[in-house]
Amino acid sequence: MKQFSFKVIKEDKDTCARLGELVTPHGVIHTPVFMPVGTQATVKTMTGQDLEILGVEIILCNTFHLYLRPGIELIEKAGGLHSFMNWHHPILTDSGGYQIFSLSQLREVKEEGVCFYSHLDGGEHLLTPKKVIQLQIQLGSDIIMPLDECIGAQASTEETEAALRRTLNWAGESVEYFKTFAQDKQVLFGIIQGGKSIYLRKRALEEMKKLNFFGYAIGGLSVGEGKEIMYSILKFLSGELPADTPRYLMGVGTPEDILAGVENGVDMFDCVYPTRVARTGTLITWKGKINLKNKEYAYNFSPPDPNCSCYCCRHHSLAYLRHLLLADEILAPRLLTYHNLFFMLEFMAEIKRAIKKGNFLEFKNKFLSNKL
Repeated sequence: MKQFSFKVIKEDKDTCARLGELVTPHGVIHTPVFMPVGTQATVKTMTGQDLEILGVEIILCNTFHLYLRPGIELIEKAGGLHSFMNWHHPILTDSGGYQIFSLSQLREVKEEGVCFYSHLDGGEHLLTPKKVIQLQIQLGSDIIMPLDECIGAQASTEETEAALRRTLNWAGESVEYFKTFAQDKQVLFGIIQGGKSIYLRKRALEEMKKLNFFGYAIGGLSVGEGKEIMYSILKFLSGELPADTPRYLMGVGTPEDILAGVENGVDMFDCVYPTRVARTGTLITWKGKINLKNKEYAYNFSPPDPNCSCYCCRHHSLAYLRHLLLADEILAPRLLTYHNLFFMLEFMAEIKRAIKKGNFLEFKNKFLSNKL
């Protein structure tokens, strides 16, 4: 068996939705897939056993944050990222490109890379395309990402063009370094940037395809551009991305946006959304979101979601969960995170069943109308 392979198993007749199988040295990933985010080598409040019980097939970790703390050398001495965190299933590591957007006050973009000023101690760190690939080789993650420049929705045309030019240059450097030093235990995805411009997205894709990446990621969305623009870009790319490679929509993960992505042929998603909102008291259910801070749940002894079979819903009431949250008990974010991840995985499983049955659009419309 090849170390890595990807194949499309079934395509939806009415949309670009598809079922796929991505084989890696650490396991098989069935797509479409949602990847929980474990920024600092942990999905917050969850153990590896929790994730295995939930059926998580792949998680995402952050190269930039792990580089700052605890340090890549320490993780390498531990036997690599899989051994360090005792997670022996697939891992995707991002490059730090998103931090160019999210930590804009702590960085300086240069032609040769990005200079970050650590939010921990103020130290200066220059991340170049080659260094980012080197760090991920040391981590030993299965799928790695090149350094790219993620910009916000308010960027001008000139800023967007300049960022894309750097991203394309960095992609070329990344591929050359990867070919020289990486082993066959990792694969490299290319990242399609270009902001809100269909023209620049097309140019980015054309140039990226020349570099023959194993997979292609769509970056720079869900950064304030609005749903209509996001969905129009996804629709355009659905007909342009190579059909025989995995497609990854970076940092997008609400159920509504996942449905739009799947409809347009996306195979992989990641987002902090389900875990982050859990820590602030929000449950995601088949009937919509539940904010436990609302007083209406104070005397509600029903399960959060009667249709959910997760541990949280089978054993605890809304009133109890609200009490834990307001009392600032550690158990609250743990239970809420467990439920939200359980929901996301069930949601993806239902999407796969719908594609298999040939009724994805029906499923999508029912979900959006809250009639499931």
